[in-house]
Amino acid sequence: MNKTTIAIIGAGNLGMAIIKGLLSSSLKKDIQIIATKRKLPEKQLFNADNLYFTKDNGEAVQKADVVIFSVQPDQFQTIVSDVKPYLKHQVLISTITGLTLEALQNTLGKESRIVRSMPNTAIAVSQSMTCLSYTGDDESIQMAETIFNTLGKTLIIEDELMQAATVLGASGIAFWMRLIRATTQGGIQLGFDADEAKAIAVQTCLGAASILAENNHAHPENEIDKVTTPKGCTIRGLNEMEYRGLSSALIRGLTASYEMISQIKEKM
Repeated sequence: MNKTTIAIIGAGNLGMAIIKGLLSSSLKKDIQIIATKRKLPEKQLFNADNLYFTKDNGEAVQKADVVIFSVQPDQFQTIVSDVKPYLKHQVLISTITGLTLEALQNTLGKESRIVRSMPNTAIAVSQSMTCLSYTGDDESIQMAETIFNTLGKTLIIEDELMQAATVLGASGIAFWMRLIRATTQGGIQLGFDADEAKAIAVQTCLGAASILAENNHAHPENEIDKVTTPKGCTIRGLNEMEYRGLSSALIRGLTASYEMISQIKEKM
């Protein structure tokens, strides 16, 4: 059976995370990856025979069945001019912040098979939450779902929600990292060394998320009620956090990020 060739245009942080995830996924035996990078790696980054790096975007696209654009917004127009002569039947997947399906169609062509995606860097460990919107045939979105479902979970949404998905899902990784860092610092202040505090914080965060992930009907407040007891230490801590503005600070941070991404979109 012929392997599916996936071109990753722009092997930066996210592009490399996608490569790492794909090479450790159930798809690894069925795919060939061609990744483009302005500065080629000086040594083999992954122990894989089915990964090839090149500086030539056109070469990568010409050989591909699926093309994943993972570049900065201001680089996209230049890259499209390089690869457009080689765009034929490929499924085109964009991870580019702020570029709507309409903008992608206007640049890549109305007949192009386009999927807009917003993964996060947890894709490297197959735990990404990837939101998808698309235009074109069902085969395109099925191909994208096949790829990203092996790298975490997917959700098909309306394209107009993709900016919000970027903030909640992609930027959200940084927000959760900051919360884990703060919890770790608190643990250090309470007497643990840094590694111990981080281990407790990370596993507790994973446990809380797993409770909600395993039970779609579970609500955070109901799970909080199971931990809080009258006059107990947990409710005392929660009330102090809320008094200091925990929830409102998080919501304001999400809103600020959304306002920023809206400005990026307007400049496109």
